[in-house]
Amino acid sequence: MDGLSGAASVIAVIDISAKILSLCFQYSVAVKDAAKDIERFQRKVTDIKTVLEKIKQLLDGRDRARLSTTHELSDSLKECLQELEELKAELEPGKTRKAMSRFGVRALKWPFTSKQVENIVSGLERYKQAFALALQVDQMGLIFDLDQKMNIANQTTNNIHQKLDLAKLPIAKGASFDSHMEEHNARCLPNTRTELLYHIGEWAKDKNGKPIFWLSGMAGTGKSTIARTVAQSFAHQGQLGASFFFKKGEGERGNATRFFTTIARDLIDRVPGLISGITKALDADPAISQKALKDQFEKLILHPLSEIERSPLPTLAHIVVIDALDECEREEDIRAILQLLARIKDMKLMSLRVLMTSRPELPIRLNFKRMSDGTYQDLVLHEVSKRTIEYDIRLFLEHELREIREQRSLSLKWPTGDQIQALVKLAVPLFIFAATVCRYVGTKGGDPEEYLNKVLEYQKSTFSQLDQTYLTVLNQLLDEQEDEDRETWLHGLRELIGVIAILESPLSIFSLAHLLQIPQKQIRCRIDSLHSVLNIPNSEYVPSPFWIDEKETHESLASQCLKLMSSPNGLQQNMCNLPAPGTLRSEIDERTIARSLPAELQYACRYWVHHLEQSKGRICDGNSVHLFLQKYLLYWLEAMSLIGEAYKCIYIINKLQALAESDISTVSSFLHDAERFTLRFRSILEDAPLQVYSSALIFAPEMTIIRKTLADHIPGWVNMISKVGDDWDACRSTLEGHSQGVSAVAFSPDGQLVASASWDSTVRLWKTATGSCRSMLEGHSQSVNAVAFSPDGQLVASASGDSTVRLWETATGSCRSTLEGHPHSISAVAFSSDGQYLQTNRGQIPLFLPPSSISSLQDKEPFALFIKDGGLH
Repeated sequence: MDGLSGAASVIAVIDISAKILSLCFQYSVAVKDAAKDIERFQRKVTDIKTVLEKIKQLLDGRDRARLSTTHELSDSLKECLQELEELKAELEPGKTRKAMSRFGVRALKWPFTSKQVENIVSGLERYKQAFALALQVDQMGLIFDLDQKMNIANQTTNNIHQKLDLAKLPIAKGASFDSHMEEHNARCLPNTRTELLYHIGEWAKDKNGKPIFWLSGMAGTGKSTIARTVAQSFAHQGQLGASFFFKKGEGERGNATRFFTTIARDLIDRVPGLISGITKALDADPAISQKALKDQFEKLILHPLSEIERSPLPTLAHIVVIDALDECEREEDIRAILQLLARIKDMKLMSLRVLMTSRPELPIRLNFKRMSDGTYQDLVLHEVSKRTIEYDIRLFLEHELREIREQRSLSLKWPTGDQIQALVKLAVPLFIFAATVCRYVGTKGGDPEEYLNKVLEYQKSTFSQLDQTYLTVLNQLLDEQEDEDRETWLHGLRELIGVIAILESPLSIFSLAHLLQIPQKQIRCRIDSLHSVLNIPNSEYVPSPFWIDEKETHESLASQCLKLMSSPNGLQQNMCNLPAPGTLRSEIDERTIARSLPAELQYACRYWVHHLEQSKGRICDGNSVHLFLQKYLLYWLEAMSLIGEAYKCIYIINKLQALAESDISTVSSFLHDAERFTLRFRSILEDAPLQVYSSALIFAPEMTIIRKTLADHIPGWVNMISKVGDDWDACRSTLEGHSQGVSAVAFSPDGQLVASASWDSTVRLWKTATGSCRSMLEGHSQSVNAVAFSPDGQLVASASGDSTVRLWETATGSCRSTLEGHPHSISAVAFSSDGQYLQTNRGQIPLFLPPSSISSLQDKEPFALFIKDGGLH
């Protein structure tokens, strides 16, 4: 140690501490009679390691020369290292290694008595206190210098926070790990998943660690439980940046529409200085929450984080925990999220890490494989050793069943060791199986001993693991019904559980009762007896009385939605009693909207067409859908504007058009006209809900179906001075957004997108179906003169007056390459038919083939240009 620096001494102690902790984990698995001693020993070594890691961060910082107290620790570090080396030798003697190889870790024997452990812990505590005191003294010295600056910064932040309009950053309710909806969901029990949690903790603290940690595993392996545990741990340590727990079928938690805005809201509260950049972004674009994921990520997260001044004190990375990415609805959004998050690797000033869980589904695996080296590390849960999983599931079952035994005052001999072993065998590797069994066995009013025996009766059945458990629960409930009541009970169960299973977002019992027109008491009674979620099978032939007809249930729910919207308490004009037709959506209090449009009515407005589509129903002249639209279309558009989802109306109307039985029917013509009406006046609908009556309807052509059908909704106080046209003109929609002239446009091969190049140095991608801007491609420093799509539509090329050609990914809007090298403006660009070349007015660029020759950039004739390291040569 004599020749080592202070930093090297610290590293040496940290390294040997990690090795000791690894050995302790092996003892904790194999040795049962010394569990408390092992835990005390582990805890003290962990304390020393944690303090020294913080000291190492200070020594790695730019203020290391000012750490006078820390530099005086040399002797203590040498003594501590020597003592730890001796302890490691005791824990890892040669004979133990030989025993482990012959008999496995079960042959380990804890080498210390309780008295020895007590002495060891006391000695280690002295070192820990000495190190912690030195750390505290030096930290206080550095922090003291920052106090005045921090006070000024905090005052500025408070002032900005008051100005930030949080309504412009809508969140997905219940998506954060500490939300009320996640409050009672499971966390890992003490002493379970220890090796995995330690591994994640080390990754989070390693300043050279990869930016993304992907934890994958098949359904039921405990991914969400681990994610909640990790998020809670990081929150307690002050290291959590944000969290988002996807959940299919629960509104915004099931898609990416509010993913980045939710992350941004979390980061505001946990990252000092971030609020200024986000406020600036919202002021520049108040509707950013409705823009493309790329724009949201860049303007709400990437750019604001990049503008934060680096702290002189070493800080740990902020961790963003994302759970169940596979439950995000659209595959395109999953791909975009992964590609965008991979860009945090290049962040310099602020360290951000992402812990992500998902099932190992093919699209997710492929997108991870496309990431550059050093971007992520992964761990597959169902590939963790069977021994470790068995140990954790056994601990879980013993804990849960012990609590049931104590609550019910059962025999101390229950459950038997054989029963626990049988349950472990049934459960591995699915933690969800173990959790479901425990909920069932502990059912109020039931006999735990009898219920446990029923579960074990299914050991030799041919059912899947989860079916074994769920059928046990459901058959028990069915057996409790009288013979003459069973069919009625089954019908009621299928009706209610079927609706709950297909709901697009969760509803309270109160809202569900109003939507289905079923008494709350009846719903509550049916739900109280259920402890598990029913799977809806893909096959229509299932030999079970519990099978739910998904198509029929969707049809019923669509009908209920229509009834609710057209009821006396449903949709009507000016539902929020706004004072003037020009009242902007941004001026309306959210509480007013919630009172005027309760949760069940908002649900009906959002999802009635989804349920109609899933029911495979068709729309024909004079049916309930046609009649609803003729009377309530404008009310529905107003309601969608009030709940902030007017931008979805075009999509929904397009779905309705696809459901029309005939293209020449009256309802088909009505829907075509409704599409033109909504496209033309989209921006008005989004900004001011009541303008649908006092502006959009008034300026709709006089002979159009919408104008004639709904003319009685035109306000009486309006007098038309000039006449509007009789029919829609050739303009389908006006795409507005560029700040200067448009120089070129191009359609994607499938006609779904339009790219526009502008003198404002940007390219915009527009959705042809809705006229909305999908993403803005920024990077050129001068006007963009030309734009083109690749033959497969995956890339967009743009040529600019700044002498560059840029290649952009259509899905994410990310710049893939900047092709530069020519001294003059490039005014034309096109892809070859096979997508292998770009043709410009300055020459031909091979995109994927090696060059046969490299020509001078000054040639006047077309020539071959070679892309190398992102440049044009």
